[in-house]
Amino acid sequence: MTESATGPGTGEDDRTLGGYFDVHSRPPAFEAVDGQPYTVSIETERTGDLKAPVAGYLVFPRWAETGLGIVGHVESPLLWWGSTRGAVVDAARAATLNEVQRMLNEAVVARAESDGRQG
Repeated sequence: MTESATGPGTGEDDRTLGGYFDVHSRPPAFEAVDGQPYTVSIETERTGDLKAPVAGYLVFPRWAETGLGIVGHVESPLLWWGSTRGAVVDAARAATLNEVQRMLNEAVVARAESDGRQG
């Protein structure tokens, strides 16, 4: 394991979303394909499905280029389903930061395509 993949002296791995939260006590920051800065949060909602009553997705707040406030956001589609909120959050936390970056870029592209169709 490389030094950059662990917290100082913790032995914890920050290459997953949950690991990053645990090691750094904050969400990771990303630059998306639109060149804008984003962070990420894990969100859940009730589905009404008895087999998988909870679903999870990612919300990516877009920050002002100065970092002094949130100026928008994009969301992933529903990505994880489970019987409890904890199970869904655990599945989301297991996503690698590379996967989260890909999901962010897909959400940004989908938003741009949607905005283009509406205008």
